[in-house]
Amino acid sequence: MRITGVATAFPPNRYSQQEIFAALGRNWSDKLAKPQVLERLHSRVGVEHRHLALTIPEYEQMTTWGQANNAWIRAAEELGEKALCRALHRAGISAAELDALFFVSVTGISSPSIDARLVNRMKLSPNIKRIPIFGLGCVAGAAGIARAADYVKAYPDHNAALLSVELCSLTWQRDDMSVANLISSGLFGDGAAAVVISGKNKAQHGPRVLATRSVFYPDTQDVMGWDISEKGFRIVLSADVPRMVNEHLRGDVDGFLGEYDLKRSDIGTWIMHTGGPKVLEATEEALELPEGALAPSWKCLNEVGNLSSASVLVVLEDILHHHRPEPGTLSVLAAMGPGFCAELVLLLW
Repeated sequence: MRITGVATAFPPNRYSQQEIFAALGRNWSDKLAKPQVLERLHSRVGVEHRHLALTIPEYEQMTTWGQANNAWIRAAEELGEKALCRALHRAGISAAELDALFFVSVTGISSPSIDARLVNRMKLSPNIKRIPIFGLGCVAGAAGIARAADYVKAYPDHNAALLSVELCSLTWQRDDMSVANLISSGLFGDGAAAVVISGKNKAQHGPRVLATRSVFYPDTQDVMGWDISEKGFRIVLSADVPRMVNEHLRGDVDGFLGEYDLKRSDIGTWIMHTGGPKVLEATEEALELPEGALAPSWKCLNEVGNLSSASVLVVLEDILHHHRPEPGTLSVLAAMGPGFCAELVLLLW
């Protein structure tokens, strides 16, 4: 099993953090007891620019969740098609050669799901297996790779694709003055990413997927997720997320690697989800990583923000095309998300 193609796609609307802060400030300035809190929170999330599904004036015209979700469907189709087409091209296969499509998102809903719409839009095979997955959040990029790898392990003559589309800006709640919502409005951005994974009888290039591991932490459902109401998705984002990383990640990684007689020192590249500054710092501390080991993740956070499930795939693309490890290098790709849970993927270049 090999990752044979990775690609991203972003909306054309790119704004600086200051531009987004100014727009949000206009809406919230008369609702916040201390308006300077918003600026302080936005300045600490490590983000300089973000892509948004809509132009800033268009957000000010939306008044219902239905309008936001319809915008999500339109943008998800467009960005999903671009990312998947690019990934297929890089994998060297045609749309007709795609046997399975895994679609992940946690920022909008659609039935038929976006993957079905792309079958029509891209003229994919009418026999393609579709696996839409909702609710995994930030962990879904790593989990989607793992599930797609499971699929091609069972069907070594097949090609599978993972598509992630996250349009986090379309979930912002204007009336939510919670610290979690203020932070998320400064941290999360919009984008899409696609990964093609080919079975052993198909793959000719790209890193091999050697092993995967899923870890679920019981009774931690309040750490991260959504409260869903008639107004849409209201963010649940606990301050305990970095603590969960510190308490669990090292043991989970060591146990995973130990099954293959490996240690953290055997890993040459770490491909980690860009959860935010505190999460990345907790990851560096928990795994005792050398300085610069997570530079691609910090770069992704700075340039596009946290893209939920797509973030770790953006980091993967950057490493694949700009910092490709030497042949024989081992990598761990990982993310954590609602559940609370973690997904680990072991790669060999």
